[in-house]
Amino acid sequence: MTTSEKLLTVEGLGVDFPTEDGVVHAVRGVSFELDRGEVLGIVGESGSGKSVSSSAIMGLLPKTAKVSGSIAFKGTEIVGLKGRALEKIRGNDIAMIFQDPMTSLNPVYTVGWQLAEAYRAHHAVPKKTAWEKAVASLEQVGIPQPDRRAKQYPHEFSGGMRQRAMIAMAIINDPELIIADEPTTALDVTVQAQVLETLLEIRNLTGAAIMMITHDLGVVAGMVDRVQVMYGGTVVESGQVNTVFESPRMPYTVGLLGSIPHAGLIGQRLTPIKGAPPSLMNLPPGCAFSPRCPLVTDDCTTAEPELLRVGVDGHSARCIRWEHLAQHPEPKKLFAHSEIGTVENPAELAAADPSLPVAEDLAAVEARIAAEEEKTP
Repeated sequence: MTTSEKLLTVEGLGVDFPTEDGVVHAVRGVSFELDRGEVLGIVGESGSGKSVSSSAIMGLLPKTAKVSGSIAFKGTEIVGLKGRALEKIRGNDIAMIFQDPMTSLNPVYTVGWQLAEAYRAHHAVPKKTAWEKAVASLEQVGIPQPDRRAKQYPHEFSGGMRQRAMIAMAIINDPELIIADEPTTALDVTVQAQVLETLLEIRNLTGAAIMMITHDLGVVAGMVDRVQVMYGGTVVESGQVNTVFESPRMPYTVGLLGSIPHAGLIGQRLTPIKGAPPSLMNLPPGCAFSPRCPLVTDDCTTAEPELLRVGVDGHSARCIRWEHLAQHPEPKKLFAHSEIGTVENPAELAAADPSLPVAEDLAAVEARIAAEEEKTP
């Protein structure tokens, strides 16, 4: 579905928030391009600048935010754009799916009314036409009985259906770019799969590009074309998703991939990244990841490295030791095991030290309490 035509070009994007304690450098020097029909995944820990970058593209940052750099959408500069010119793009050409649909939908209006209003905001059509478009959008995202559901209120929808309604609102104006800010958070696995499948179907039908902001690397692996890893407000690695996942060249990416729990690790300890993300108000000198990096040297703390080309198909990483990482036989073992996770043989551990407390099954505890209550006269 991708084409060679650049839909979005971001160069040197920076976002600062002045506060009483100092300036928060939420986004620093972020640059990337997005083609028509392409799916770009943006991953990273909380506070890495993912959502702030998307809000800058949508023009949804507060007035106190200081935005620098360039955001060009189809050749139109968005940074500094205000009023009607920005409203014409936002919601029409660029749409956003927010993380929590319950706070994004108005509880006092029906879902169909809100969809119809979103359509009428950009099209001079009668109310009946807008209502028909709203029902068609609900049907397009797989909501059963859309004509009846359109007359219901958000609280009458399940969590998965509310998220589908938000997708319907995002696509009702046939946007060319859809920004999805963690659209599957708080949804069960089955509903997550349905929501992601709906997004891909919309991409295939309309040719819209998608920016998928998430902390779930499993979602990224199964959905996106390219992935962009953010840390400390900037991009630390980017490239084709298969290349980055199979051959990461930034220690932070290695740590993220190594900390994912899966069925093959049952009975083994998790491998977390020790420490915490840096304060965006007082960033460490040099590489932002250096205080947590197992490969850190003195050179890493002198100056922040550039985003270097480390492979084919645009694979880039912000690390001066990427060649050393590439030669390591098992990069995931660079991160030491922390004292969390499960023991490999808890029964053997309990036998060796009988004084250790043993966790009981909840059903067994309830049965024992019930039995004791029956004995009590």
